[in-house]
Amino acid sequence: MPLDVTRDPHSPNDLTGVFRRLADALDPDYDVIDTMDLLVEAATRFTPAVDAGIVLADAGGRLHVLGSTSERASDVEEAELGIEQGPCLDSFRSGRVVETPDLRSSADRWPQFAPLAVRRGLRAGYAVPLSLRGQHLGALNLFFDRVGVLTDQDAAVAQALGEFATIGLVQHRTLRAHADRTAQLQHALDSRIVIEQAKGALSFQRSVSIDDAFTILRRHARSVGGRLHDVAQQIVDRRLTL
Repeated sequence: MPLDVTRDPHSPNDLTGVFRRLADALDPDYDVIDTMDLLVEAATRFTPAVDAGIVLADAGGRLHVLGSTSERASDVEEAELGIEQGPCLDSFRSGRVVETPDLRSSADRWPQFAPLAVRRGLRAGYAVPLSLRGQHLGALNLFFDRVGVLTDQDAAVAQALGEFATIGLVQHRTLRAHADRTAQLQHALDSRIVIEQAKGALSFQRSVSIDDAFTILRRHARSVGGRLHDVAQQIVDRRLTL
């Protein structure tokens, strides 16, 4: 089941409306990819963050990128997991918020990650764990292009988004049984691959950037009340042209 924004009486710019859509995640048939997309988009819409990414753990505790607001965010998150250092990893492992007011001052803590992020135009970060009752599921990572811009209210919004989505993830995994956790994550990863392929196809067809292609894909999926994966598959199979 997709997170159907067409049923939401609130404006897309209304934070209350976002929480209403996140509430759909409590349905066992919801699509985790759509929820992750909504989560990272809301994190950048309702805080000063310029980018956001989300990672989820498999049964062995290995993290995978399942959502991002841009190619930059995806690249930085993938690099973080590859070099095994950074705020998202620390937040996931500790189950605590990791605030990084100035990445340039964090080179001692993350000697590889901090300079990499700064080179990509990122100056600060805020990582929120997706944890509930001892279950560490992943983390939400917010990135900023300036230092010192996160207020207490912004932090509260980010944590609320993460906590709300976590409840939905726990509900989903409990209803589907913990033994299926690896299969569920693999399905989500496979969906992400299809979405990446569709973004590439749209980018070529429309002569736009990958980020713009994803905006087109997301807008169409929401306008028809469809899952991102299903719409992406139609594009990849050449059954849909946007």
